Amino acid sequence: MSNAADPVNAGLLLADEPGLSAFGTDPWWITLIKALGIFVFLMVCVLMMIMADRKVMGRMQQRHGPNRLGPWGLLQSLADGVKLSLKEDVIPRGVDRFVYIAAPMIAAVPAFLAFSVIPVGPEVNLFGVMTPLQLTDLPIAALLVLATASIGVYGIVLGGWASQSPYALLGGLRASAQVISYEIAMGLSFVAVFMYSGTLTTSGIVDAQRPIWFAIILFPSFLIYLVTMIGETNRLPFDLAEGEGEIVGGFMTEYGSMKFTMFFLAEYVNMVTVSAVSVTFFLGGYLAPPPITTFWAGANEGWWPALWWLLKFMGVMFLFIWVRGSVPRIRYDQLMALGWKVLIPVQLVWITALAAIRILTNEGAPAVVIGGVVAVFVAVVIASLYAWGRSVKRRRAAEAAERAEERKRMRDDPMYGGFPVPPMTAPHYGTSVPAEDLTPPASTDKEVTGA
Repeated sequence: MSNAADPVNAGLLLADEPGLSAFGTDPWWITLIKALGIFVFLMVCVLMMIMADRKVMGRMQQRHGPNRLGPWGLLQSLADGVKLSLKEDVIPRGVDRFVYIAAPMIAAVPAFLAFSVIPVGPEVNLFGVMTPLQLTDLPIAALLVLATASIGVYGIVLGGWASQSPYALLGGLRASAQVISYEIAMGLSFVAVFMYSGTLTTSGIVDAQRPIWFAIILFPSFLIYLVTMIGETNRLPFDLAEGEGEIVGGFMTEYGSMKFTMFFLAEYVNMVTVSAVSVTFFLGGYLAPPPITTFWAGANEGWWPALWWLLKFMGVMFLFIWVRGSVPRIRYDQLMALGWKVLIPVQLVWITALAAIRILTNEGAPAVVIGGVVAVFVAVVIASLYAWGRSVKRRRAAEAAERAEERKRMRDDPMYGGFPVPPMTAPHYGTSVPAEDLTPPASTDKEVTGA
């Protein structure tokens, strides 16, 4: 039998790295079970996240969340889904029907695909077959996550364009600009992970974090990723694609029934995906926290790692709710300025310094040299922040002086702004005015007589 017909050899041929040899050898029914498990997990997470959004923010705002349908209101999200499914499916007149119908599916499907490369646990015994708790892995699995995130925005843009509505189109354009700007910073935060893990496979990235999590040694990248993942999913305070005050419901304005449900589903599934990515790339994946492994040698064996992964995942999902209930929505210009003027430059400087330190470490440079490079980097950052703070202070002082000068001109010039203002010396009602001041001039009498 040839190697191509042997599933084991075929899997080894496809594996460019040693860690990939465990994939591609599962029976078809194991693969089907894992794919179905991912779909069910994502759908349950969406239902639970919608309920947690309401419940947790209700407690933050000293009010009750949904508590009518099911025990403790657990069936409220399911009831909302049924309600949306049973609504009349209306297609507005004049829309591009094909693109209008396809846009929700284009937005939802990539969100499901990205989860296929997320490792939830190590190899376990599943119905008598040893298989990893991961659907598949690729030599460029980390880039697959970025690719699916980029494809998802097409559904938003096409949905806004196909609706033939200025509000929906503006919301779609906002979403595309937002995703482009924040995805650059997100990709740069992954670069630091690639440098320290030495691989693009998600399983390899998790294995590289056994000594210490990347969230600790790459904390700036982790912090920026948390910001970008909120901007990537259009959640508060970055939900400018759905600003009710200026563009109504954004790109979903003309959608209803199941099509609206697909957009809604895509948003929440994207939240689940980016949370799982943060756990995989920065929080050690399915590895147990270090305090547990010190006194329990089997913490990373069997099905226990899936529990550690789930606890980390729930913590990141709670962060979404916490930020939504605490931070108000920002302006669109502030959103874009944060992405292009703050996150991307900071990431570029951080990656450059990290690359220099990594090269010195690989070349065996002494600790004194590495410490000097770190000190120089810190000094440059502090000096840059100081210069930036001084420039901001000068700009604000100039703006304050300009506003003061404008207020002075308004006080001195009664015609400022085009609206005449009576001078303060003019007679007012209720004051005594001499009779000669009220007598009209003689020229006025002649003009009236002549008329």
